Amino acid sequence: MPPHADKQRKRPKQDRAKETRARILAVAAQLFGSRGISNTSTNRIAAEANMSIGTLYRYFSDRDEIVKELTDGLFLQVEDRYSRLIGIGPDRSPRDAVAEVLHTAVEILVTNGPLVRALVADLHFYGSGIPEFEPRLRMIIKLYLIQLLGPTIDIDIDTMALVVLNAGFATALRSVEMENEGIDRNALIEHTADMIGAWLGSVADRRRPA
Repeated sequence: MPPHADKQRKRPKQDRAKETRARILAVAAQLFGSRGISNTSTNRIAAEANMSIGTLYRYFSDRDEIVKELTDGLFLQVEDRYSRLIGIGPDRSPRDAVAEVLHTAVEILVTNGPLVRALVADLHFYGSGIPEFEPRLRMIIKLYLIQLLGPTIDIDIDTMALVVLNAGFATALRSVEMENEGIDRNALIEHTADMIGAWLGSVADRRRPA
């Protein structure tokens, strides 16, 4: 039975232990991406990582904990990248701001593509944290829009943030897949940025004093 009690061993401080833990996560991410989460057991992860199942259980109590660790790391990466965008000066156009958001999302998805697809595919069966993450990311985009548009008393900034998030996420996911179909990823992003940017720009123009 996997040991659940000794939580301290899951956050190793020694370099060798850190390397072992990182290897488990790297192998799990690769297997989840190629086989799917539901088809990947902890025994398979341990075997591919060239370690005993007992060694794996010293760091993770079960597969769900590995999934959570991988998604937490991915979400922290996303939050960090988008939080940096908030610091960009408000002098850039809404269109260029949207393009920056989309290019950043695609870069993250391409880097973690197989894992992201596995997490989305198995969302119904595992507590991947994606539903809980969506409000956090929407808040970052909301802050970004406030920075671009200024005071938001007379506009529904929450709905705007939701639209930008949904459209941007869909475009990012599709652009990664569609490049295999011969479609220019950058062109897709730029056209989407044109459309969303024009909408945001029109809102900004209506709010400027005559």
